[in-house]
Amino acid sequence: MRKLSEIVIQSGKRIYQDIISVALFSIMGALVLVPFVFFLPVGISLFVLPFVIVPLCAGALHATHRMMKGERPKVSALFAGAWKFILPSFVIAFATSIFILIIVSTWWYYGGKPGMLYFALAVFQTYFVAMVLVSQLYALPLIVQQGLGVFTAMGRSVKLFLAHPGYTVGAFVQLLSVTVLLGLTVIGFAALYLGMYAIYSNLVTANLLAKPEEDEGENGKTEDYAGLPHRAGERLDAMSFPGQ
Repeated sequence: MRKLSEIVIQSGKRIYQDIISVALFSIMGALVLVPFVFFLPVGISLFVLPFVIVPLCAGALHATHRMMKGERPKVSALFAGAWKFILPSFVIAFATSIFILIIVSTWWYYGGKPGMLYFALAVFQTYFVAMVLVSQLYALPLIVQQGLGVFTAMGRSVKLFLAHPGYTVGAFVQLLSVTVLLGLTVIGFAALYLGMYAIYSNLVTANLLAKPEEDEGENGKTEDYAGLPHRAGERLDAMSFPGQ
């Protein structure tokens, strides 16, 4: 298993190399979201969006998974994946919505009460629910990459989190940081986020699932996601890939 810093650099390199595909996947996904964001009432939009965004994420994971395995990138794979994994995506979207609702209701209820006890209860419950959310970081990629059932994938995601808590929290923070940064600009979010999320999440999950013999190739070489030879020192060269 590689360090998270290596996966972040590898993700950046793959995103740069496949920037056209990343942009196309992201833009097509963003176009699907437009009616729900701009034309529906806010209350209805907030309720419906998770059940649209999560299938799109599954579709992006499916499309980039195939692309990174060496297949030709196709926008049609985005929608095919979204449809193929729509039921498990709905389950994950529902569970995520419940957890977020718990956090919001916690601060709505305890936040308005005076005293440190209520504040401590709100912080503790928020921390607990947040850890549950973090533990599901791998659920959707596991469904796409290994074809697991949704509850099996959620359970295995928890096990991976417990086995690698530092790696998982770090990966989640990296993803959250990118989400916030791209979310500051509507165009940047629409043109890049979905494809970047898919490549990064696929690599982060595949790294945990890789067997030791798959991490190290012959003659000190490591294997990347697509099984192509990749020198261990190339991660340092990747910092200058815009000039290649």
